Amino acid sequence: MNDAPITDSMPSEDEIREALRPVIDPELRRSIVDLGMVRSVEIKADGVVDIVISLTTPGCPIRGHFQQAVAESATALPGVQVVNVGFDVLSEDEKGELRTKLGRGALPQGALAQVHNVICVGSGKGGVGKSTMTANLAAALALEGHRVAVVDCDVYGYSIPRMLGVHDRPKVNDQRKILPLEAAGGVKVMSIGFFIEKNAAVVWRGAMLHKAIQQFLEDVEWGELDYLLLDLPPGTGDVSMTLAQLLPQSKFVIVTTPQPAAQTVAKRSAEMSKKVNIEVLGVIENMSGFTTPGGERFAIFGEGGGQQLADELDVPLLGKAPISEPLRVHADEGTPLVVADPDDPAAQAIRQAARGIVAMTPRELPVFQEAAEPLGFELPVVTQHAPVIRTGG
Repeated sequence: MNDAPITDSMPSEDEIREALRPVIDPELRRSIVDLGMVRSVEIKADGVVDIVISLTTPGCPIRGHFQQAVAESATALPGVQVVNVGFDVLSEDEKGELRTKLGRGALPQGALAQVHNVICVGSGKGGVGKSTMTANLAAALALEGHRVAVVDCDVYGYSIPRMLGVHDRPKVNDQRKILPLEAAGGVKVMSIGFFIEKNAAVVWRGAMLHKAIQQFLEDVEWGELDYLLLDLPPGTGDVSMTLAQLLPQSKFVIVTTPQPAAQTVAKRSAEMSKKVNIEVLGVIENMSGFTTPGGERFAIFGEGGGQQLADELDVPLLGKAPISEPLRVHADEGTPLVVADPDDPAAQAIRQAARGIVAMTPRELPVFQEAAEPLGFELPVVTQHAPVIRTGG
């Protein structure tokens, strides 16, 4: 060990901790600094820094993510040449304090660890084609080569199973995780509709609703996903609050129709999302107009409401889907229009919106998976100019 003194050019411990603030726990969706997961920072000679991160579970599947993100954040500071990242596990008392801080009864156990983007699709009101849009956006993202899943959060008016053509009962694996069903194109799906009798009514109070959504998010074996789409119910109540608590870094896509009534309600939904710190990603206008076979166009639900809402919220208008009988027919048949007839104008508009979502959600840090190994202090080395992870052993 080189015992040379630490030079004045090295950052302080506080500066290093502040540099780690952008590192986010992918499941809790908060900074590891705010979560108290940075156990220790030790500054040594010759630009060497040792950092210990406390994980919520010994078998955390995202250790590689933390190694890479912590090392890159710290080596960006002047004077830091090598960052050694080690791991331990939060004690039961520390986990209890974290649960209290987050207002949660339990901490996630890895189901969402490999989900890169969570997109909430909502409208604030019913009847605007939000579920149809969600199903087709999921299929469109899959066509673009992304790994996609959909959670049907509308437990009272669930329709995603029908629209994606999946109706079986999910199975449970050896780890007691629910296995989502797969629709065409590999889109994974979870809905309350899989667990109740066909067309049965669901009569639940808010606490049961919260628990159901939490189970769909945390007790399902999602695996690695680029996009998890949540089809929200109409309104701005319990579900929005639940998602804000469970997924504070999720994004919100608003579906509206052109008429002022829909736009006004959608704006209230956007304002609600901002109050609970869910970022509005963009607006999709559905039923934007109808064109006859002869080429004559009718603005049945008005004109320009989607663009006006996007302008008021200072977000992009991701797409304008025209009124389309094939869009409705294929939703009823469980074959998304973007797959069944990609040249249909509505399908093209939805695929444009999907590409807009991709453009608005760039991936900043890759996730590296490692074979499970005992937690210790095997310290990977990352240099500032050419990051290389060395796992020891």
